[in-house]
Amino acid sequence: MAIILGIESSCDETAVALVTTQRQIIAERIASQTEAHAPYGGVVPEIAARAHAEKLAPMIADVMAEAGLDLADLDAVAATAGPGLIGGVMVGLVSAKALAMAADKPLLAINHLEGHALSPRLADARLQFPYALLLVSGGHCQILQVDGVGKYRRLATTIDDALGEAFDKSAKILGLGYPGGPALEQLALTGDARAVPLPRPLLKSKEPHFSFAGLKSAVLRAKESGEHQNADIAASFQHAAIDCLLDRLALSLDRCASLPALVVAGGVAANTAIRSALEGFAAKRNMAFSAPPMALCTDNAAMIAWAGAERFITGQSDPLDVSARPRWPLDPDAEPVRGAGAKA
Repeated sequence: MAIILGIESSCDETAVALVTTQRQIIAERIASQTEAHAPYGGVVPEIAARAHAEKLAPMIADVMAEAGLDLADLDAVAATAGPGLIGGVMVGLVSAKALAMAADKPLLAINHLEGHALSPRLADARLQFPYALLLVSGGHCQILQVDGVGKYRRLATTIDDALGEAFDKSAKILGLGYPGGPALEQLALTGDARAVPLPRPLLKSKEPHFSFAGLKSAVLRAKESGEHQNADIAASFQHAAIDCLLDRLALSLDRCASLPALVVAGGVAANTAIRSALEGFAAKRNMAFSAPPMALCTDNAAMIAWAGAERFITGQSDPLDVSARPRWPLDPDAEPVRGAGAKA
């Protein structure tokens, strides 16, 4: 059994965790920055980086103390090396480099998206490669074929907004504050999902990609019209988003080899309505369905430590001069698509 220290600092969550190669989370800490960013309605990179720098070292010490471990007891140190807000990523990666050097342990520079992609395997030992992955978060909305650690084939991506971003911006339009995604989900429970005629961008399109910018704009128009209740707009938005996810998934999966399981990961995977719809979709296609526990959906260090564990098992490590990366696609060979999706 190997013990991996994981560090996550790619956005507005400072997180540290100790995870074993036997899928045990020994200890973990997560410090949210929600209150610091709330007055601005979104994440301010400078504030985020400063908070990571202030909180990270004490959190590492707390996690190690709780586990009763010294640096010498670690087998490797893993940290998010991108993609993300470069200031925060650098804080975490530099800290990991220092620890790895001091302890003479391997360094594992982890792609944040790979952390999400592999997180269901931390909670579900039965989940084997290959599987289809719907990765939905504030910055990314992709469908991937996961063939193994480091082996990803992108089937679809968003050409503009990610779904998590559309949730947050729609919530802001409705006056729900920050972070808006969970608040919108709760409000939707009290609304009529068919009350507001919102569009389904790219529905039935022959290209498999996503688009949510038009849906977000339609939410703004519905709000400004004064003709609809906020709860109905929220419910209709969520319903439209689910329709888009299922339609794009069906097209993408029809175009690739049969895969035994459908996995959802990323912050939006915590949405219970989306989970339920995806589970039903998988059942109709005779696919197993897997989603990580809610705590592993949002940004966390356990998933980074686990991705490090998966790589450590295969004998991988990274040099101490590895660079932080604001952009880092899981499938660098994927064909560019029109719009912002080219960066994913």
